[in-house]
Amino acid sequence: MDETEFWELIDDSREAAEDDPEEQADLLIERLMRLDPDAVIDFARHFEARYNRAYTWDLWAAAAILLDGASDDAFDYFRCWLIGQGREVFEGALHDPDRLADLLPDFDEEEDGDAEDLGYAADEAYERLTGIVMPDLGLAPAPREPLGTVIDFEDDAALEERFPALWERFRGESYG
Repeated sequence: MDETEFWELIDDSREAAEDDPEEQADLLIERLMRLDPDAVIDFARHFEARYNRAYTWDLWAAAAILLDGASDDAFDYFRCWLIGQGREVFEGALHDPDRLADLLPDFDEEEDGDAEDLGYAADEAYERLTGIVMPDLGLAPAPREPLGTVIDFEDDAALEERFPALWERFRGESYG
């Protein structure tokens, strides 16, 4: 499975689920089960590599703005959700997390930003297909700490300065 096929599976499942993360995970499992086990492993490698790439302080801070705070677990689920939004949103957010203000026109912090189940879709599909747990993916270990410069999520002024568009849209006086 190449990168294009990976993103097609993500996009197709998101569109069919009408942006419902739980439904997207279920549909993704169904679609992955139509593939051979090696293709499911390839999908898992693509997903895990992107999940690890998204482990940055800037994205964590953006998640904290979008979700009005983000614990370790919340950020893990946010990264799964971000991958589930597709290539354009994912790559745009990695390049400049402040762009999420424009890339997420319908974001609702009560419903969006959490897709824990997407992170397990490939494992679930593989186990259903083979009856065994997915083998090690052979990827480099995940970073121990987020990449980039540490940002204090409690410092509103620093967050507003670093992410002006996100701050204005999601935490400005007119928000919510």
